[in-house]
Amino acid sequence: MTRNSAAGNSPVLLFATLIAVLFFLTGNSTYAETAASADDFLNSIGVNSSINSRGETVEDTIKCAKYLGVRWFRIGRGGNVPDLLEIQKQTGVRFCTGLGSGGADIAKLINDGKQLAAAGALLAFEGNNEPNNWGVKYQGEAGGQRNSWLPVAKLQRDLYSAVKGDPVLKIYPVWSLSEGGAQTDNAGLQFLTIPSGAGTLMPEGTKFADYANCHNYIGHPTWPKLHDNQAWIAADPTSACKVDGLYGNYGKTWMKKFQGYSEAELLKLPRVTTEAGRLILKGDTTEEQQAKLNLDFYLAQFKRGWSYTAIYLLRDRSDEGGNQQWGFYRADYTLRKAALYLHNLTAILADTGSIPTPGQLNYSIPNQPATVHDLLLQKSDGKFELVVWNERFALGGSDDVTVNLGGDYATVKIYDPTTGTEAVKILNNVNLVALSLSDHPVIIEILSDK
Repeated sequence: MTRNSAAGNSPVLLFATLIAVLFFLTGNSTYAETAASADDFLNSIGVNSSINSRGETVEDTIKCAKYLGVRWFRIGRGGNVPDLLEIQKQTGVRFCTGLGSGGADIAKLINDGKQLAAAGALLAFEGNNEPNNWGVKYQGEAGGQRNSWLPVAKLQRDLYSAVKGDPVLKIYPVWSLSEGGAQTDNAGLQFLTIPSGAGTLMPEGTKFADYANCHNYIGHPTWPKLHDNQAWIAADPTSACKVDGLYGNYGKTWMKKFQGYSEAELLKLPRVTTEAGRLILKGDTTEEQQAKLNLDFYLAQFKRGWSYTAIYLLRDRSDEGGNQQWGFYRADYTLRKAALYLHNLTAILADTGSIPTPGQLNYSIPNQPATVHDLLLQKSDGKFELVVWNERFALGGSDDVTVNLGGDYATVKIYDPTTGTEAVKILNNVNLVALSLSDHPVIIEILSDK
């Protein structure tokens, strides 16, 4: 491995070298890594959208979904079901529908969910959106914000009970509310099911959700500017996370430090992200950096055990003031680089079905830098897609790495989603691939047959 000095935002430099003697890699052996399904990774990719309000239109939402290749939308409170069904019919996307900001109408949510489920358009139910910012009134009691969070907890409990008590909907997961780490009192929302001896206000055994839910944006006021491993750290499920992540909401709550799961338990906790992203901001984050961070984040999340990830936002808000440059698209629906790069990534990895039993690849990255990460995927046709990315955002620059494929392969293709959807290099009869990596992923496509 060679670490190179900063070179701005130049494209990834790719080079391939045929090395006859594998002992060039002295002291570094390959190991059998089991692939994940490429289709499963694609299924994890979601985005937040208002669908048909706040300046968004159904027609444009359909066009955007087809172009981006996203598999699901997080839509907040309800939505116009006929519009959602039309979008699903034309794109195949599914929807996470929830109580939204301040919502408490479980009956409507269940009714909408049944219609979505009947069409194969339902992904999951979600609890309240950020009750620390938008309070909840349930059964005559005000909860969330600076009030007691018991009304919020009761609402989440009853949502879970309603879904699991329905003969049709009981098979669908319930995702917890977001920002449970802001509880003012120990209602117990740092758990999916309150364990015995937890000492919470809600009784032990109370069931809230099947999945933890976070808004681990790719940055935080307490962790300003860009850093190496920015996306990787934001996806960290432990106390090493520097943003508003899993630990601060389900390990030890960030507001009052109520105890939740241990760090070992957090590693295995089913979890999703329903909001994340990075704002374009002069002197902080460029459009190019935002686009690359989004790709890195989707990959880091999947690699680190998050089942679903929705980035905020499909399109810039046109009904709010201030800097709204979160979107894959601007308010006029012109695409940003974030849209282009995600389109390229999903096109390169496109697959129509999950491989029943993913295979293994005996690969290694000798002397792998701390900022370089890898994710092995396999398509239903048997092709391996080894995604390797670097996260050198602090000072820029790149790292030269060699990927040992663990054997000779007749055809290996290299793709770079920041340049397009066609292979940037095709190699023949190789067992090593040399790459220069900076701040975004490249994909090594390997035929399963040697």
